[in-house]
Amino acid sequence: MKKQVRKAVFPVGGLGTRFLPATKALPKEMLPVVDKPLIQYAVEEAAASGIEEFIFVTGRGKHAIEDHFDVPYELNQTLSERGKKNIIDALGNWMPRPGQIAYTRQMEPLGLGHAVWCARNYVGNEPFAVLLADDLVMSQEPCLKQMIDVFEEAQGNVVAVMDVARDHTDRYGILEVKHDDGGKLVQVSGLVEKPKPEDAPSTLSVIGRYILQSEVFDHLDGQQVGAGGEIQLTDALAAMVGSQPFCGLRFEGTRFDCGDKIGFFEANIAFAISRDDIGEAVRKVLTDYV
Repeated sequence: MKKQVRKAVFPVGGLGTRFLPATKALPKEMLPVVDKPLIQYAVEEAAASGIEEFIFVTGRGKHAIEDHFDVPYELNQTLSERGKKNIIDALGNWMPRPGQIAYTRQMEPLGLGHAVWCARNYVGNEPFAVLLADDLVMSQEPCLKQMIDVFEEAQGNVVAVMDVARDHTDRYGILEVKHDDGGKLVQVSGLVEKPKPEDAPSTLSVIGRYILQSEVFDHLDGQQVGAGGEIQLTDALAAMVGSQPFCGLRFEGTRFDCGDKIGFFEANIAFAISRDDIGEAVRKVLTDYV
């Protein structure tokens, strides 16, 4: 019987230091792209891909995320009195149902691998997805749905990948592949976290979308410190190569690195001009300035 991906983990415990002072009191995952926070885009992508359970790995000062995924009774009452039912619907129609969301705390910022490991008791022995809200993907079909379609055939680990400039390999986890003909799928033979350009085995980088087997927790249990003095998810994935199917997917869509100020600014422009309600006005503003 083929396994299904029902659960998704959202590591949201990071400090967001690149966006200080904005993130001094506001979680970086709550930074808005146009009028919707980054974490909502990630959750909506997961829900549209068939995910049923949403697991947030939080940290100190992340209460705004929990509040965002709750019913704002006072606000709804005020909006109702003003006849703003359409806004009430917009605030709540996208949210997971009660009981579909769980929270656990990453008590120390020890890296992405550690954050994923903190969700182990909620995931159990099932394949699961990991979505990083910093990586926002604009696509006709959700990026995660594209990955799940691949997983349903491969029944192994799947990572979303994109080609980057060689001098940028030290910013990403980079795939080692036996053969790459430029097609949609590549078979992974190894992974390296943030290699120097001259040492990088390829220019295929992993972005913040993963479908993983639960065996990854066995490799994360050792709490081995890797690049940057953190517990790297990439190292655990590398240890799984060869023991089960493992492929990278060149997804269809555009990825915006919203952990970077320029990438975040670009995402705001791209999503704004794509909207029917404000797109033309935004284009005019940009024309006036440029």
